[in-house]
Amino acid sequence: MAVEVYLNFNGNCREAVTFYETVFNTNKPEIMTFGDSPQNPSYPLPEEAKDLVMHTRLSIFGSTVMFSDTFPGHPFTIGNNVTLAVVSGDEAQMRKAFDGLKEGGKVTMELQETFWSKCYGSLTDKFGVEWQFSHEENR
Repeated sequence: MAVEVYLNFNGNCREAVTFYETVFNTNKPEIMTFGDSPQNPSYPLPEEAKDLVMHTRLSIFGSTVMFSDTFPGHPFTIGNNVTLAVVSGDEAQMRKAFDGLKEGGKVTMELQETFWSKCYGSLTDKFGVEWQFSHEENR
């Protein structure tokens, strides 16, 4: 069983997904825009929505994370209610990703040894998404 997280962005989803693709060295995602979806003539799609991301996903350390822009005019709150936990047995890979996410972000706790992990840290990236990193030997 997997826990999949869905993150919404306010018009900068494509930029965020491209950033995460690079940081986590994943495959290039398939991006579906609102303009790619079947159109309903009774509800014409606003021009500013056509190139916004309706849905995409990345595989990050074996977990699926899904992404979307909010539809124009819908309320948006930066992801302060979402924390993504990266748990890995590969400390070098974890450190590289943590360092990548630090770019333009704010570190809450630098990677360090704690009583529960030989390497733990947390940060908020430049898109307002909160991340926790924890090293576990058997992952």
